[in-house]
Amino acid sequence: MTTLSPLHEVHSKLGASFTDFAGWSMPLRYGSELAEHKAVREAAGLFDLSHMGEIELTGPEAARALDYALVGKLSAVKVGRARYSMICDADGGVLDDLVVYRIGEDHYMVVANASNAAVVFTELKARAEGFTVEVTDRSTACALIAVQGPNAADIIGAVCDADLTALPYYGSTPTRIGGHDVLLARTGYTGEDGFEVYAEAPHAADVWETLSSAGEGHGLLPSGLACRDTLRLEAGMPLYGNELTAGMTPFDAGLGRVVKFDKAADFVGRAALERRRDAGEQVEQVLVGLVGEGRRAARHGYPVKNGDEQVGTVTSGALSPTLGHPIAMAYVPPSMTEPGTRLTVDIRGKAMPVSVVNLPFYKRA
Repeated sequence: MTTLSPLHEVHSKLGASFTDFAGWSMPLRYGSELAEHKAVREAAGLFDLSHMGEIELTGPEAARALDYALVGKLSAVKVGRARYSMICDADGGVLDDLVVYRIGEDHYMVVANASNAAVVFTELKARAEGFTVEVTDRSTACALIAVQGPNAADIIGAVCDADLTALPYYGSTPTRIGGHDVLLARTGYTGEDGFEVYAEAPHAADVWETLSSAGEGHGLLPSGLACRDTLRLEAGMPLYGNELTAGMTPFDAGLGRVVKFDKAADFVGRAALERRRDAGEQVEQVLVGLVGEGRRAARHGYPVKNGDEQVGTVTSGALSPTLGHPIAMAYVPPSMTEPGTRLTVDIRGKAMPVSVVNLPFYKRA
């Protein structure tokens, strides 16, 4: 059964092309995905991300429960701030990467990827047993709308009374937009400054229309999942199922920094992650950026070669709309991670020359 976003009718009226994403019917694009990508880099894009999972933890031991359930130290997050974290299995494998908001002293919201929302809820529920905390899945009750791009602050500032100059990156604050209570967060997945607005599902259309109207004159375009993927790739941001899977640890993806071993309490996967940390360079694969020549883009699953030998695999790839050349992320041996290393990607039997580069490919001024 396909789940519809609370904004489905709005998208239909805008002429969106839809795609099935983790059981949700979501807008892939409204017109030109290149125009939508460009709008986010140069002006602003308006996204419906209501397919993401929202799971709330409330109670006096919410912080302790999350410290045990996740690899991060969520008890150290201040009210009104958020943190990027991961939930791992006992072997250290990544079940999902998450953003966790501390809304109140005893109130957290965990935002999971749509494809993993059910797994994350089930795991959090099980791991919270024994703690004084209530775990609630609000995924279908909550809508998520994002405004991303250089003009995002002007658009958001025109429709709410929140002090945006005091709202840091990965900060959040309650406010009102379109006459409705929302949680406003300075977070995103595009590499640009931007905001994410969490609203009750019945209020989503009002919030969307308010933001859309405020964006007139600021170059705001409704933007779909297609350009969101190229934007996050340019910014070197991992996508679960591509750069992150249950078969790898945070260290494999170069994200070992999110694992906090200084927590007093034990956490799921700790022993396995300590072993992986201590393995150091004795690892088989490391995530790198690749820049190609010409116009042919490497895609997920394409072989990376050193001469005739396959040495790695592309996890994500596209022709970068901003940079004008092919870019990709791939796992390769540690000996081949030095920037400037020359390799090839097998694109349907033809070897495309690529060079290893540091991530991200794009960083805003």
